[in-house]
Amino acid sequence: MRLSKIFLYSLLSTTLFYSALSFADERPVAGEVVKHDKPSPHGVLEPTHNVTDIFKPVATKDEEPDVFFEADELIYHEKEKQVEAIGNVEVRRENLTVYADKLIYYQTTDNIQAIGNVRLEDGTGNTVYADKVNLKDKMSTADMMRIKAILSDESKIWAKYFYKKANDNKVMRHAIYTPCDFCEADGMPLWRIRARKITHDAQNKDINYNDAVLDFKGVPVLYTPFLSHPDPSVKRRSGFLLPSIGSSSYLGGALYLRYFWDVNPQTNILFTPILTTEKDVVWGGQYEQYFNKGYINFQGSYLKDDDDDRPSDRGHIFATGRYELNDKWVADTDLKYVSDNLYLKELDLDHDDDAWLTSSARLQMFDNRDYASIEAYYYKLISYDLRTTDMLEYERRKANKPFVAPLIDYELVSTPSSIGSYFKNEFNMASVYHESDLRTHRASMINSWVLPWTSPFGERYRVVASVKSDAYNVENFINAQNEDIDGDVTRMFPQLGLEWRLPFVKATETTRQIVEPVVVAVAAPNGGNKSNKIPNEDSEDLEFDDTNILSLDRFSGYDRNDTGSRISYGLNWSSYGNIIGRTSAFIAQTYQFNKDTSFSRDVQNEGHLTDYVGRIYAAPSDFLDLDYRFRLNRKNYDLEYSELGARIGTDLLNMYVSYIYLTPNQNTDESLGDRKELYTSLTTALTKDWSLSIYNRQDLAENGGSLEHGGNLIYEDECFMFITSVKKYDSNDPELDDGYEYTFSFYLKTLGGMGR
Repeated sequence: MRLSKIFLYSLLSTTLFYSALSFADERPVAGEVVKHDKPSPHGVLEPTHNVTDIFKPVATKDEEPDVFFEADELIYHEKEKQVEAIGNVEVRRENLTVYADKLIYYQTTDNIQAIGNVRLEDGTGNTVYADKVNLKDKMSTADMMRIKAILSDESKIWAKYFYKKANDNKVMRHAIYTPCDFCEADGMPLWRIRARKITHDAQNKDINYNDAVLDFKGVPVLYTPFLSHPDPSVKRRSGFLLPSIGSSSYLGGALYLRYFWDVNPQTNILFTPILTTEKDVVWGGQYEQYFNKGYINFQGSYLKDDDDDRPSDRGHIFATGRYELNDKWVADTDLKYVSDNLYLKELDLDHDDDAWLTSSARLQMFDNRDYASIEAYYYKLISYDLRTTDMLEYERRKANKPFVAPLIDYELVSTPSSIGSYFKNEFNMASVYHESDLRTHRASMINSWVLPWTSPFGERYRVVASVKSDAYNVENFINAQNEDIDGDVTRMFPQLGLEWRLPFVKATETTRQIVEPVVVAVAAPNGGNKSNKIPNEDSEDLEFDDTNILSLDRFSGYDRNDTGSRISYGLNWSSYGNIIGRTSAFIAQTYQFNKDTSFSRDVQNEGHLTDYVGRIYAAPSDFLDLDYRFRLNRKNYDLEYSELGARIGTDLLNMYVSYIYLTPNQNTDESLGDRKELYTSLTTALTKDWSLSIYNRQDLAENGGSLEHGGNLIYEDECFMFITSVKKYDSNDPELDDGYEYTFSFYLKTLGGMGR
């Protein structure tokens, strides 16, 4: 809650400018009126030993800020011992400026009054209006009558009375606060908070409310006799946070509680139990610890489940950490554990849609052009879709999940020579352990020489010559021929690549077009990959598309070499509007001198010529943004891969469409067959404040159906947001019942809200 803005310190700093207030060296004669045809320009008033000395604190070594003063008339009443400034009074000290019709200083009582149309501006957009401001006791106390404040975020405050005590405590009576826009003559704001009394305890840094009421359109909806929270200067403090509410078919109704424990400035604990109608209590929490050079974060939950189809003890733990050992070395970790593959989905937790949970620990070195890392990885399979589609494949992957430690990588890039060439040396070592007793230990080194060059005719060349050396120790590897391989394996793989580009530019008064043919030639030996002796641990996630067709090595890892010589050729085209609009297209194909290369076999591409791959991007106006990627069969031009993302329309009505299609030879898991998935969403503005959005994720493959659908109904204005969300996810998993989730959320500007 941020109602504490009522006590905005810039508002209360009205007393500060008086602490150094002084007038001109030459005082007017008693009773004399000093008139000016025009207001005097702002001037610095030097402190003098006169009646104004009492406004300054007792002697201090620190120089007081300058005060700027301006008024139409200045009168000194010697008999009454008063100094009076009249007409367009303006006093400015640092960022605070006070405007008034009249300002009076009473010397005998040590009082100061700003009277008539008093306006205070703090330089940050906050403005306070008052009929009269009184300062007493050498400015240690102050009071204002009938104030109105407009804060920098357009929030408004009214109060009949404001008082600042000598101990810096403040009191505000009959106060009203709202951030909503409204016409005071026409009616009430959408919501406001009224309080009979609001006090600020400066020593304990608390703001306390007495008889606080939350009104919606003048109708009281919430009352509390007492409420207390820290003031804005408090960055953190133990206490309850606003709860959230929700429901799902698994938990039933749920109340999400949160208690924050400020252990110390570097440590905090957040307790997050969930009270449910179906599963009793889900215990949860988060622990954070900060150091000078790093942090650690633990979060987790625990549930005792009496369902026979699920484990009795269920829960999860996510842990992250980072520590800077010195200027070059950084250590970080990311650990994830969950009891079963349904838990994250049923509780709607992070990573609920992931097929694998990946845990890692890493040590990295950054030193100019050099980079090094030492890593370890552990995987847990949680894909319920794979389990229901192919239980045998699910069990095989679960039993064969890898553990990688260590994974060492070192990269050195030399300083470019006089012609721009440089050397790049990479060293990578990995040890992979499977629960099926398969063991792989590998050490790889790639030594490259790279020369980028641009000809006088605008041609762009890039020459790369490299040699890759691998050494393996393999245990219990069963290859495709069902042979059990054990022992050491070595191989060496040289490669030479040449890239050529020649951009052509055509410019008109409204557009610029660029046409760029691209040719990449790669020379490499055929065969020698030794895939029957070396398991594929890091190159299974393979795609042939527009992102890698021009790469020298199209594999993602080290275990497979991109053998064979080839020439890849393509065409880039793009058009840019001078004001708005951009459209681009790319298409490419590869000719392989040996049609039986390792990469071609893995993507099931037969023949010398590969399929066509490309992409199209179109954003000709604000009403269309389209991105399309494809792969066409070179023989019959059938789509082998298709991915579309498009947003069409305006803020009033817009639609988003996402479509993906993968044939088995493009999918890493052929047992799943074709994958066709369509995601559509429609968002429309019903009125100025109301909007509606609906979405559906559909499986278009055989025996498919809706995977998930739902929608949001949203009301949002300048001070209030209300969201009603409904989501239903569908699954063919017999242990994961078709379920729904319903959430209700509302947010009050500057105060926060409730919801998920």
